[in-house]
This record gives sequence, structure tokens and C-alpha cells, in this order.
Amino acid sequence: MSQPDSNSVSVRESIITREPLPSSKKVYIPGNRYPELRVPMREIALSNGESVTVYDTSGPYTDPDQAIDVTAGLPQHRRAWVEARGDVESYRGREVQPQDDGLRAVDTALYSQAANLARQPMRARAGGNVSQLHYARRGIVTAEMEYIAIRENQRRDMLKSRFDTEERSARLAGAPRGARIPEIITPEFVRDEVARGRAIIPAN
Repeated sequence: MSQPDSNSVSVRESIITREPLPSSKKVYIPGNRYPELRVPMREIALSNGESVTVYDTSGPYTDPDQAIDVTAGLPQHRRAWVEARGDVESYRGREVQPQDDGLRAVDTALYSQAANLARQPMRARAGGNVSQLHYARRGIVTAEMEYIAIRENQRRDMLKSRFDTEERSARLAGAPRGARIPEIITPEFVRDEVARGRAIIPAN
């Protein structure tokens, strides 16, 4: 009996890990400036009935409500944020080649699947600058900056009200190295740190 093709979509989907992590659930925190933001975090249940929130960078695969289709690629969450700023344009890039994905020209099945993942590239309009540093130095708080602030806080305001002590505050104070780090990270603080060159957002 012939074995199933290990490159087939059905086989590859069957080995994707979708099981939820134990004693926890993925939650999404909305934005204030940008209400459409959904910042993923993991809420861990404690033995005393309370919970603590931590980073969750596992993507959609640990969200039981997400429909996963490996042939469609990941959702383009940032595309709407980028286009809303009105300073980019789409353009026709060169044709994708099998070699771009480490494939050979004879890998027709895999190549046809990869072709379905093609996204139209974008670039700054003529004379424009679409870096987060440029926005920060113009005083603009972007959706990316609020996203970072929410993620870095990890519901710090809630944790502070439950677990804060002088010893804990001193232990977690860290070394600010000249920065005036507020108790609660705000989008404006993120913008200021980027503008000063002390923080980098690698997303243009």
C-alpha cells in the first residue's frame, strides 16, 4: 500500500499543534486609541482561584476559535493599520519563483500551494517615509505603538492591585538607564522612547 504524500495539505494540517496549553486560555486585550486592536495574551489560572496574565506569542494556532488554513497564510492584521495612514501604495512585484521558497521547479504541487500565499507588496508613496521612527518624531502614536504598550503592560494595573508589595516593586524596577519608565506603559511613552532612539519597532 502506498504511503500518503508527506507534502500533501491534509497530512501537514494533521500535525499542526492545536491543543490548548494546560490551566490557561488565550485572551485578547483591545486598544483605546485603536479599538480594533486585539493584543493576544495568556491568562493562567492559579491554584487560589485567581489568574495572572503573561505574554502569548504562539499566534493563532493556540486559539480554538481560529480556523487554520495553511494554504491561505496568516491574517494580515497590520495591513489595515498601514493603509489607514494613507502614505503607502501597492505595486506589482516580480513573479514568485520556486527557488524563493527553497523549492525546485519540479516541485509543482508545493509550488502551486505556495503561489496561493502571494501577497501584493506595498511601499511608501513618492517622497514618503513610513518608518515607525519617522512617525514617532512627528508626534504620531501609531497602532503598533499602542499594541506594544498593551503587550508590555501585561495587565500590570490589575496585577499591581493584587500582588504589589514594596519588595516586589524594588525587585522588578530594573535598570532604567536614563529612561523615566512609568508604572504603566502608555502608547505615548513608547512613541517617546522610539523618537529618542532608545527603542526600535522593527515593523515598517
